[in-house]
Amino acid sequence: MSIYNQALLDDTGILHLEGASVVMVYTEWNDFIVNELVNGCERVLQQYGVSHRKLRVPGSFELPFACKQIWEQTKGTGAQPSAIVAFGCVIRGETPHFDYVCNAVTDGIRQLNIELPVPVIFGILTVNTQEQATDRLGGAHGHKGEEGALTALKMISFQRTLLKSMQ
Repeated sequence: MSIYNQALLDDTGILHLEGASVVMVYTEWNDFIVNELVNGCERVLQQYGVSHRKLRVPGSFELPFACKQIWEQTKGTGAQPSAIVAFGCVIRGETPHFDYVCNAVTDGIRQLNIELPVPVIFGILTVNTQEQATDRLGGAHGHKGEEGALTALKMISFQRTLLKSMQ
């Protein structure tokens, strides 16, 4: 495991999770990979006692829309998530489709992080081969589903700590 992964998996700074909730939005496309990302995220959220829900969309291109709709549909209901984690896997093919999808989902998630009052975590694997994807499910590059959960928890803690310090 790289030094980067070890630092990310350090749970220092995960505080103030009372009442926190996470929504995982994940894709049907490349489900043999994406389902394991979701499973890893779910394991970490359960370890920290954080409630969560899962919602599925067809592909990575649809993730930004789904994340925005989750926030819009829960706004003012008391059921708003503390964070949203978007999971997908785009594997390079023979056409420029890969580039279009990767650019669109990256830009979409970036824009949501500017617009929404909760963090939207980028859990989309953008890889050249299926082997590279499976290496990110607990192999040489860590488990990106677990890392997505820890990132969400750290961002929830960051936001809550910031709010407390401003009071």
